[in-house]
Formats: sequence, C-alpha cells, structure tokens
Amino acid sequence: MRFRALTAAVLATTVTLGLAACGGGSDAAKNPDAPLRVGASPVPHAQILNYVKDELAKDKGLKLEVVEITDYVTPNTSLAEKSLDANYFQHKPYLEKFEADKGVKLQWVGPVHLEPLAAFSRKGVKSLAELGDGAKVAVPNDPTNEARALTLLAQSGVLELKAGTERTATKNDVTKNPKNLQIVELEAAQVPRSLDEVDAAVINGNYALQAGQDLKSALAVEKAEGNPYANGLVTRPELANDERIKKLQELLTSPKVKEYIEKNFKGAVTSATS
Repeated sequence: MRFRALTAAVLATTVTLGLAACGGGSDAAKNPDAPLRVGASPVPHAQILNYVKDELAKDKGLKLEVVEITDYVTPNTSLAEKSLDANYFQHKPYLEKFEADKGVKLQWVGPVHLEPLAAFSRKGVKSLAELGDGAKVAVPNDPTNEARALTLLAQSGVLELKAGTERTATKNDVTKNPKNLQIVELEAAQVPRSLDEVDAAVINGNYALQAGQDLKSALAVEKAEGNPYANGLVTRPELANDERIKKLQELLTSPKVKEYIEKNFKGAVTSATS
C-alpha cells in the first residue's frame, strides 16, 4: 500500500509540474479570446468536457483546453494559483472543506452530475450484511467522501454513527459496530486498487468507472434523491461572471450533455439537471 500511495503522489507531482511548465499560468483572465483551461478527473469529467469541446463548444464560440488530473488536490491548488481557469471534479461540500482547510477562495458555478458512491467486493459476498466478523472495509480518507462512505455503511445496517455526523463522520464517530468491521482509510484513487486486499470497498463513482466496476454488482449504492454531492464546475471569483464560464456551464447542463451522460454511463453517472 505504501508503494501505491507513493505512485499516486508522484502522479500528482507530475501533473503539477506539467501545469507549471505550460507557461506558468493561464491567460484567460487577461485575454477574453484565450481558451479556458479546465482541470478534470479523467472519468467521467474529462470525457464529458471533451464531448462538449468536440461537439458543442464551437457553435457557442467557446475554446476549451481540458487538463486531466488524477488526484483531488491539484485541481483546486492549480486553480487558485491561476494555472487553471476552472475545474470540474468535485462536489460543493468538498470544495467548502478544501477552502476552509487551505485558506483559499474559489467560486462554485453550478452542479452538473452525480456519481453515487457504491460498495463492492471480490470476496464472494452479495451484500454488506454477509461480511464476516472483523472484515476489512476500505473507504476514501478525504473528509466529505469518508463521511459519505460511512453513511452508506450505516444506511445498510452494518454500523451506526453518532447522530448528526452524516456530513462529517470519520471512523471515530462509529458508535456501534456489531461486526467489528475494520475501517481502512485510503486516498480515494487507491480504494478500488485495494479490492483484492480488503473484504469490501466503498468507491467514488469516477474511480469505480475507471476500475471497470459495474453498479449492477455493487453491494450497496448511495441514493440519488436529495443527494447534496453533485459534481460541478468551479472557477475563481474574478472569473465568475466571465461569459466563457457561463457558456461552459450552460453547455454542461444542456439536454445534449444529459443525453450523452445517460447513453455512456448507464446509471453510474446521472445528470444533476431535471
């Protein structure tokens, strides 16, 4: 696991250096004709952005440069440092926690899609209730997604959380654990890679897609109705009213993108627009 964590760190560093090497910053704020540089997780965010870039943006007079980033920190730090103009990888609770922890101010533009978290196993169990005593369950270790994962486990009846901690829970907030589950906290990108080493894993939707996990085989799936964790477009405050940002959000929430999402992701990703 240490080697894998190191690999992820190297990948993140490589992306950061690559961003810095592209001229040291974006010209979008200074030049209204410059393309928007948008950082995104490869799946499904960059796929959706590339569909917009290739099929829809030209008719709106919008130029896009899509920068794929594999971790959950670099897109926000690069945006704050102005080597990106926007990013598309996160939900609003994660953004708010990042801003509070890092002392930066970014701008939520609007929701685009939802990726429900889901629990998977390669140990032959068909439900979380079938997990044995002392089973190891991997969860993402970033604050909002760990809380989501633990809430899913609680809703499935295998543990209980301290009341009122559904949005903030860590394993320290587990009040009842009748199966003595061992909660293994990992960086989100590492969770699907742990499936051969743990009894179950609660995986973020984008990483489940990248790992080829099918929701039909999931042990439990996060509910979409009333879910506050829609992924959306984020920019810097000074670009919030930029016409290019507005055009991009309009395209990302258009009927054509909704149709693309429904056709290509088969329920693993759902549009946040009605």
